Amino acid sequence: MDPLDQQQQAARTWFESLRDRICAEFEAIEREAGSEACFLYTPWERVDVTGEPGGGGVRGQMAGEVFEKVGVNVSTVGGRFSDEFARSIPGAEEDPRFFATGISLVAHMANPHVPAVHMNTRFLTTTRRWFGGGADLNPALPYDEDRAFFHDQLRAACDRHDPTYYERFAKWADDYFWLPHRNVARGVGGIFYDRLEGEFDPNFAFTRDVGEAFLAAFPPLVRKRMGMPFNEADMERLLEFRGRYVEFNLLYDRGTLFGLKTGGNVDAILMSLPPLARWK
Repeated sequence: MDPLDQQQQAARTWFESLRDRICAEFEAIEREAGSEACFLYTPWERVDVTGEPGGGGVRGQMAGEVFEKVGVNVSTVGGRFSDEFARSIPGAEEDPRFFATGISLVAHMANPHVPAVHMNTRFLTTTRRWFGGGADLNPALPYDEDRAFFHDQLRAACDRHDPTYYERFAKWADDYFWLPHRNVARGVGGIFYDRLEGEFDPNFAFTRDVGEAFLAAFPPLVRKRMGMPFNEADMERLLEFRGRYVEFNLLYDRGTLFGLKTGGNVDAILMSLPPLARWK
């Protein structure tokens, strides 16, 4: 097998295995809450701009007592970018052929005290190749200790690879997950990185550690907060906060744009949207 093909397959296999572990953990939390909710998996196939098959993926989604709506998607697509979109992708200007594989997760929680969360990691190749992704916490009712715990797990993952990563990628997250039209942050941050080029093995190892850090960080926060009492005002705050989440994902999110511009599955792309939100 060609070395590049081996890298692509290794990344795909990892993202699929991470999905399976995350979904199993989330289902276990539902069982602890007395719910029988489980993920439903919907495969989809992509047609390239040339009209030929262009890969596809599996959309996993669950609605339960703890997770009001959670989606965990893995997609592996390839083919050719449209001429217009190729001009915005590094390495695709001279050759629009590409390959991309990744995992994307968004969880909207039933209890306003439990933070919503986003996690995504991906590997993309054109005439260049790079990893990107990150994770960020989005609480409607923030707790300083939850933010610190979440960031500590991400910091540890970063520090194992490069002492400059956490400060760089945490600031990148703060800058990226920002709603300029409201002049507010989407949540309480995390890390975000993109176009991490260079040697495959260390960058792949870092990307795996980001996934492991997410698994270490988020489920404990869910278990800590999911039984807390809440009132109508808490729910009102949750629904209004979700409105800002919707605004970010539809106006600024790179993954949403990439999926729509490359003929991805619309339901999988928009699974990040909450089931209920409110604007005053």
